[in-house]
Formats: sequence, structure tokens, C-alpha cells
Amino acid sequence: MTNDPFFERQDGRFLPTPACRGPWNPQSLHGRVIVGLLGHVLEAEHGDPDFIPARLTVDMYRLPDFSPVEVTTRVVREGRRIKVVDAEFISGGVSMGRASCQFLRRTENPEGTVWTPGNWKAPAPADIPPPEDKRMGMGGMWAMRRITGDFGEVGVKRTWMSEVRELVGGEALTPFTRVAVAADFASPFANAGDKGLAYINSDVTVYLHRLPVTEWIGFEVVNHGASDGVAVGECFLYDEQGPIGSAACTALAQVMKR
Repeated sequence: MTNDPFFERQDGRFLPTPACRGPWNPQSLHGRVIVGLLGHVLEAEHGDPDFIPARLTVDMYRLPDFSPVEVTTRVVREGRRIKVVDAEFISGGVSMGRASCQFLRRTENPEGTVWTPGNWKAPAPADIPPPEDKRMGMGGMWAMRRITGDFGEVGVKRTWMSEVRELVGGEALTPFTRVAVAADFASPFANAGDKGLAYINSDVTVYLHRLPVTEWIGFEVVNHGASDGVAVGECFLYDEQGPIGSAACTALAQVMKR
């Protein structure tokens, strides 16, 4: 990838680059890089080909600035079939968020048939022209191919997303890292309305029954609910071969700075 990465490694820490800039405050990091970096380190330090990272939950206490970042991890449980590992996102010496990842051992599905929603009927990303609006994908933070509906529209919304830069300089994106970086999009996609985005998510949870095998990740909004300034949003996730899991978030009412 020729675009600048989100982070560079230096002396055991991660240095945010300008590409990390988020939409809420130009002096703070985007939520996607927080989720992505925590997932990246958890997989790098504790991943195992015999296990799938089936659940990643990230709590974000506040948006970090561009201070150097440290990520620490701790094994909570290491069993034969279930492994749970926590991680902490430390920016400028202050904890800004945490993650918990549940790794489940791969086996075989039991016999029988279970109902599933099935695959979505969506054109392949290669068959969809790039958006004319250069603001899509936050001006080049990621690539998008809109399927149905648009950001902030009221109605069915489906889109493809693909990463255009490395998370950490010189380190290739793994399938899990691709999902982790992209997952934060579930909040604005599910929670934006006809007046724009007025919710900021405080967490993200990704559930995966398999890892993606293609670079493009599909998002389909399946739920939004809000009361008393607290929202819940959820998207089904896909790759070009079918469903891979879901991403959900909780969010607080927030006015975006202009």
C-alpha cells in the first residue's frame, strides 16, 4: 500500500500519523484506529491458527490525542477450547480504552440444519463504480462501494468497505485486522440519520464465525434504536463469499464540531 500508515512503530510504542485524524475533533484519533490497533496487538501476541478470534469488544473511554501509544495485554484464561485475553490502550501515559478478545478453538460443525438469514444479494465491489463524492470514506481514509442507501439516509443501507493503508507501517493487514479496523464504521452507518451523525460510540463488539477471505468487507445495517440520548446500532458483516459475523455498538448523543 502506498498511502501513509495509521501508525509507525518506535521504541516499542506506536506513533500516530496524521492519517489517524478523526471526525469529532481534528486533534484526536479516529475510533477505527483504536479498535484496529487493539485487535492487531491481541492477534499478534496471542493469535493461534487453531483458534479463531470470535469476539472482540473494545471500550473507548475518551478519544486520544496524537501522543505515542502503548498497548499492553494480559491473558485472562487459557483453556483447551477457550482463550480470553485483555488489552489496554495507553496514550500519553493515560488509559484511553480497553479490549477483550475471545479466541475459540476450531473444530467441525455438528450435524443438522440451523436457520440462518442467508447471504445478502449484493453486487461484487468490482462491479460498482467508485463514488463521485470524494468525501466518501472520509476523503480517502478507506475505500467504499455503495450498494443501497447512503450515509445518513433513512432506510436500508448496505455498502462495501476496503482498507487503503496499513494499520502499522511495514506490517501487512491480516484478515482479522481488516475487520477490526473497519468495525467502528458500524456506529456511524447504523446511527446516522437525515440530520447527519449525532451519536458517538463508546464501544464496538465484533462477532466472527469465520475470518474474511477477501479484502472488501460488507456492512448491512440491521438495527438502530435510541432513547434518552443512548443509541444501539448493529450491522451484519460479509466478505465477497458470504456472511462472516456482525458488529454492534452503543453510542451517546453528541454534537459534531465544525
